[in-house]
Parts: sequence; C-alpha cells; structure tokens
Amino acid sequence: MQQQPDSLLLDIENLTKVFSIRQGFSTKQFRAVDGATFSVEANKPEILTIAGESGSGKTTLARMILGMEQPTSGVLRYKDRNVAQLTRQEKRAWFFREVQPVFQDPFATFSPLKRIDHYLYETVRNYQITDRAGAAECINNALNQVGLTLEEIKGRYPNELSGGQAQRVSVARALITNPSLIIADEPVSMLDASLRMSIVNMFRGLKDNHQVSILYITHDLATAYYASDRIAVMLRGWIVEMGPVEAVLGEPLHPYTQNLKQSIPSADPDQVWKDKVDLAVLDTERSVHTGCKFAGRCPAVMDICRRKVPPDIVHKGRMVKCFLYE
Repeated sequence: MQQQPDSLLLDIENLTKVFSIRQGFSTKQFRAVDGATFSVEANKPEILTIAGESGSGKTTLARMILGMEQPTSGVLRYKDRNVAQLTRQEKRAWFFREVQPVFQDPFATFSPLKRIDHYLYETVRNYQITDRAGAAECINNALNQVGLTLEEIKGRYPNELSGGQAQRVSVARALITNPSLIIADEPVSMLDASLRMSIVNMFRGLKDNHQVSILYITHDLATAYYASDRIAVMLRGWIVEMGPVEAVLGEPLHPYTQNLKQSIPSADPDQVWKDKVDLAVLDTERSVHTGCKFAGRCPAVMDICRRKVPPDIVHKGRMVKCFLYE
C-alpha cells in the first residue's frame, strides 16, 4: 500500500556522506555515513535514538538532517518534500523552523558576553512577528515546557546558570518555533548523572505532552534504553540494527550490537567489573574495504562476510544488516 503524502515526518533513503582525506600525496575516500535509511512517522511522536561510539557517523547524520552538511548521495525528505530542492527562503521560513537542533555543549551555544534572554528574544524576532509583551509571553511559555520561567533567567549570563539550566534554555530556544522534530546531538554527555536523567525526562515529556518527535544522538546505551521508543545502532557509517529499543537492547541480533551490550558493566553488586570499558576498540578493522565492516572482529564471521556487503534483513520485527539472518 502506497504511503500517504503526509504519513511520514522524516524520510531518509540511502543517505551517504563521503569525505576526501589527504594522506601524503594521495587522497582517500572516507564514508562517514553509508546508505542510512529510516523514517519517522507524522502524527505519531517518538524518540528515535541513533547510537554508536565515536566515529560511527551519528553526528554527521545529524548534521546532514540539519542542513549543516550536504549529502554526497541519497534523499532526505521532510513532510514529503525533498529538502535538497528547497530554496534558501523556504528552508528558513519552513524547514529550519520545524526542525530544531540541541547541541552537546550548552555553554558553547551562547556567548558569555550576552545575557541568556537575549538569545530567546532574538529567536522570537527571527521567526515570529510580535510585540515585546507578546515575545515575553512566547518565551515564558517555551521555558515553562522545560521547567523554567523567564523571571528565573532574565538578565543572567550563561556562566550564572548550571549545566542543566543552560541545556534546558537551549531546548526552550528550540521550542519557541513550535517544531515538529528536535535533533538532540549528545545533549547529556557533558552533564553529571543526576542532571542527565532530568534532561532525558524532559525529552519524554515533550514527546508525550507536546507531540514533538526527537532524534536522540548518543553513545550512552543506558539513557538510550530509558528514553527511546526505537533505536538505530551505527557502525562505521552503517545502520546495522534498528527496531524497538526493548528488543534491540534486550535481545540484540547483530554481533556488533551484542558486543556493545556486553561491554556495559553489570549493576549486580556480586559481580566485580575488572576490565576497562572502551567502546572504540570494538571497531579497529578500518582497513577493510569489502564485505562486512565488522568481519574482522565478528565471532560469527563466515566467508561470505569478507566478500560481500550484507543486506538489510527484517527479522523478529526489526532490521538487521547481517548474513546470519538471510
């Protein structure tokens, strides 16, 4: 059955980003994102996590969605419109208004020389036509959604806020435009454990109470499990497994996802964790140019894995990129 034009909020098909890297007198091609395909339904808000260690391509994927990087190939559609075909005016008036970012470091978002409320009023001026009283009401409504008020932050500089408050202001700034989709790139990685859960709970509240879908970019499988509806696990530009978070992290199918899960220390006090956790060492076979990108470390590797790229296979209600399930 053919999809209705408005049935998908975000539709990504074979999105690829290739960087050229000079090494001495030669230039090598590096596929930061390699054929990413997934969608987010309209009128059905969800938190979709893109998970992976450093270098997996998750941030490059987020930057392409936000228009900060141009895809090398593939299609990115938002509400059935090809984003690459939008004019600059259309992007500013429509796409950038409905798709808003929240970045990793809230203090890097704001200049230490400007009061924090300046940025909120600036956002209102850029996207809405309203008087100052109306602007204050709009800003206060956005701040209320993240547990703050304009009175609390008015006249204060970024260094006068805690990390959690600054990140909440970043989210409130994104909410001023009434977005349908928020791209949150590692939004809790610079916060301590107590603040992480408050920000994650805030995202869940935005989804449940304000019908905002969230693309949550993270390397933290614990917050991903707690916050997400679905999860996509990335390995060197590939999405190797994607589906409901309880299924993917509860019973991972792809050997790489299984390896990631096993690398998380158990909370059992009777078990002492002695090994150093370093997810980056799980992916060292960067010299592999053909076949599966995990073939060099996979405990279930077969001959075909070294010769061919595995297909995307639907198994047990999720997608897995592995010959084991062909």
